[in-house]
This record gives sequence, C-alpha cells and structure tokens, in this order.
Amino acid sequence: MLQTFASPISALLDARAEGHSLPAGLYTREDVFEADLDVFFRNHWICIGLECDVPEPGDATVVDIGKTSLILLRDDDNEIRVMHNVCRHRGSRLLDGGKSIVSKLVCPYHTWTYELTGELSHAPHMGKGFDKECRSLKQVTFKSIGGLIYACLSDNPPADIDRLEEAMKARLAPYDIANTKIAHETDVIEKGNWKLTIENNRECYHCSANHPELCVSFVDLDFGFDPEALSPEDRAQAEEHLALYDARTKQWEAEGFPSAAVEQLVDCATNFRTQRLIISGAGESQTPDATAASAKLLGTMTRKDLGDTHLWGHNSWNHFMGDHAVVSVVIPLSADRTLVRTKWLVHKDAVEGVDYDLEKLTNVWIATTDQDSELVARSHAGVEDPAYIPGPYSPFSETNLDKFATWYIERMRAHGY
Repeated sequence: MLQTFASPISALLDARAEGHSLPAGLYTREDVFEADLDVFFRNHWICIGLECDVPEPGDATVVDIGKTSLILLRDDDNEIRVMHNVCRHRGSRLLDGGKSIVSKLVCPYHTWTYELTGELSHAPHMGKGFDKECRSLKQVTFKSIGGLIYACLSDNPPADIDRLEEAMKARLAPYDIANTKIAHETDVIEKGNWKLTIENNRECYHCSANHPELCVSFVDLDFGFDPEALSPEDRAQAEEHLALYDARTKQWEAEGFPSAAVEQLVDCATNFRTQRLIISGAGESQTPDATAASAKLLGTMTRKDLGDTHLWGHNSWNHFMGDHAVVSVVIPLSADRTLVRTKWLVHKDAVEGVDYDLEKLTNVWIATTDQDSELVARSHAGVEDPAYIPGPYSPFSETNLDKFATWYIERMRAHGY
C-alpha cells in the first residue's frame, strides 16, 4: 500500500489509547480521509436516503459520496432502485445533483437512453452487432429498512445488517415512514472531520451547556452521568428518572411497542443503536414546548406519549415520534468538511398551516444542528493544533464515543490498515 505521509496509517491506529480520543492524524490527514471513504462509505452499509425522497414513479434524486454518484429512484412499477450515475458508454454523469422527475434516464452527452430499471433501450449509431443487454446501468445493493434506504457499494456487503433490520422492523412499522413526506430539508456543511460529527452526536455531555432548545424535550442524563458529581437533590432526581425509565419501558413493551435498547457497537461491521427514549416536559415531541407539531400523526400512531424512538448508525441519526420524524445523514466531503443532511418528515397527507406549523416542527433541530456545527468546527480546529494530545473520555457520559473509536480501529484493521 503506497504511503505518502511520514508514518503509515497503521501507526496511527496503533497509537490510539483505550478510553481516549483518536490521534490527530486520524481526523486530519488526507490519506486517512481516503481510507475512511473506502472502508466506511464503500465497504459498509450506509444510510443514503428515504423511500419518501422519491414518492412517485419517475422521481429521482442524486446522492454523491466521494467520487461515487448514486441515483435513487422509483421506477414505473413503483419499485425503489439505486444505481450508479454513470453512463455505460463513456462514463458521463446522467443526472445532475439534486432531485429530478424523469420518464427515462437520458445521457446528455450522446443520448444513450435507459429505462428506469436501468436497462439500456436506445444507443444511436452503435451498429447492428451492438448488444444493449450487457450495457445496463450498474445496480447498487440496497435495503429499505422501515422506509430508510441503506446501500452498500461493495460486492460483499456485511451480513450483519440483518440484525439492524430485525431490530427496526417492528419498531418503525407504526410510523410508516415510507408513506411520509419531507416537510423541510437542510444541508449544513460542518467545518470538521466526519468522525467528529459522529462523536458529537453520540454524547450529551455537552447538551445542557449548548442546546437549550433541545433540552426542553431531551434528557441529557439519558446517556450517562457521574452520580458523585451531582448534588443530593439532583442525584435523587436522576435516580427517580432511571426508575421511571424502567417502568415506562416495561409498560411500552407490554403494550406492544418495542422500547428496550438494542445495540451493535463493537465486534461487528454494521454499527447501530436504538432505544425508545422518554421525552421530557409535555412529553410529546421534540419541539420548543415538547408538544406535538403536527395534529396528523404518522402512520397508524394514535398516541403522542410513546416517546422518541432513536436510531443511529455510523453515518446517520434519527428520531421517530408520534407526530413527526427527524432523519440526518452524514456524508464526508473532505478531511475537514462534512455534510449533514437533515429531513423533517410528516404524514404524507398533512397540510402545512393546517395540520402542522413549519417553524414549530423544525425549530429545535435547526438550532441544535447549527450549534453542533459550531462545536464540531471548534473540535476540528483543536485537533489540528500541534498542542493537541488525545484526551480521556468520560467513563460515565462518553462510553459510546469510546466504543465508536474502538469500532473504527477494528474496522480499519479488518480492511488491511
């Protein structure tokens, strides 16, 4: 493996101390960034979008990951397809970035034309002996898990996606995410490495100091705390909250709503965690006052008191509530730039201004994403500083960061680094 830096990537992996953040080069070096794209975004399952991104036949959207460009579309038989955005003639891009409505995929260069299934139907001036059947667009392996589209660019996709599918099938069914619509969508480019973006999302150590809007409905203690650091009153409140969690989880499960934590975070290829979380305050939704933003609930939901079914993977995080869902996908752009694409979902028949107020729907996570973007930029600036030395994770509130770093090292080594 050609190395163009003073030390090989393997030396950086070896230098990582258990319970500590990663060495600076794993966040900042260009060769590590290219390795990350190959290992984690080409050889692992990644969330690329939603069925509701393409609600009608002929709807298409382009998702770019490094130099790879994918087309997510719905064909004339109402089937979801994911294929490479590369003409089989001389490689031209078929569709530009963003969303399109197409009856066929027509290459703008030489008008080679493909059906929405990817089959080549027209290739002018190629002669009688030309075989169109072997020139279909290259298909991408994907799964729709509860309406979320997971794709793998490898010819050997990890088999342990099955556990994610098994865990989420029943949990997501009542929300019927495939039959939602996107009420709002934002693209935020964070000035930091993608791993810092994920690390920031996997802890709430920073929440009380940085996310006043989110903390109205989100309990920062849910992801760990040091009991010795709390006052007697706060400790009693925390213990009461944990007891409530135990009781509420048992109640929800008895009522047929899977709620207990399921996680696959180390010693695996497909990294995920899910749990039904209690919503604080009014207890209905992640909004400025914790009440539902949409009067029309998702899917078959009839209750607003079923908390927040959260799900994260190594390039996404999601919150599914009775009235709406928030889905965020992370796509690395460079060693120091990361795209966070966030979508707010409501029932497909919900009407803005009648069933939901857009500002109330989006306020909390627009603010939280902007705040997180600033924190990630601060983190990246720090790891670029020559004074940076990997610091210790909190054994109470940052255990999931330690697991993520451990998993990252494991997977890099599994792929030969």
